Amino acid sequence: MLSTKDLKYQMVRKRTEKLMKRFVGPYKVKKIILLNAVELELPSIVKIHLVVNVSRICRYIGQVEGQKKEQPAPVIIKEEEEWEIERILNKQRVRGKDKYLVH
Repeated sequence: MLSTKDLKYQMVRKRTEKLMKRFVGPYKVKKIILLNAVELELPSIVKIHLVVNVSRICRYIGQVEGQKKEQPAPVIIKEEEEWEIERILNKQRVRGKDKYLVH
């Protein structure tokens, strides 16, 4: 994963710093140049030098086994979409509305 710390001005979509991803990728390491520099396989849309300092990259950790990335399909009851939940893990009040963390 490549850090976006110094890439903010090059990002295609102009976002505020708070909403930007901290890392983009994952990209493969083509070869190790020095102890502190590596060459990455970057797409042509990324307009930076292929050789970057190791402080700007981090290891990609894949999805944990059993972790679901996709939202389950809704159950339709009386022509309205509803989701089945196992339990409520947490409740938080945001701008006067209750938000629930469910499993």
